[in-house]
Amino acid sequence: MSEEDTRPMAGTVAFGSVPTRLGDMVVAVTEDGVVSTGWGDPARFKARLLERLGLEEADDPGVTAAVLGELDDYYAGTLKVFGVPVDWRLTSPVQRRVLGTLYETVPYGKAVTYGELAARSGTGVPARAIGSIMGANPIPVIVPCHRVVAGNGLGGFSGGDGVESKRWLLTLEGYLQPMLDWD
Repeated sequence: MSEEDTRPMAGTVAFGSVPTRLGDMVVAVTEDGVVSTGWGDPARFKARLLERLGLEEADDPGVTAAVLGELDDYYAGTLKVFGVPVDWRLTSPVQRRVLGTLYETVPYGKAVTYGELAARSGTGVPARAIGSIMGANPIPVIVPCHRVVAGNGLGGFSGGDGVESKRWLLTLEGYLQPMLDWD
């Protein structure tokens, strides 16, 4: 099967999900790449995205297979760099620049502060606004907003179970040391 055979038809979006320790992660893939990921109710995720994107749903598991496979490998601790294409259409130009800087410059197992990312992006966005951009990231994990931390701690996280999900992801990547489990 050629690469073209696994891409959704123009103007469509395909959905899939993968079970993770943080709950099921739902993905949406357009002809340009992964447009959204998130945790939660798949039906709500789909409805919200279909309305926001104005696209038809493609019922084709082959379209989402690559991203679901990479996410499986990431959550198993064996994938450090995502290779699937990203569709940035749900971001504004400023969000795209900040998130793109994060995506391109902060590798697995590393973190950057909100202020450092603000400076790196060259957008003039103040550090306090970087948190809002991270909170609006439509493609968490693949575009690793969990790798942006406060200068004095972890900072916030709007995905999964909030900051505990961020802590878990940073521990998976080896940025944080595992906490002792007293159970």
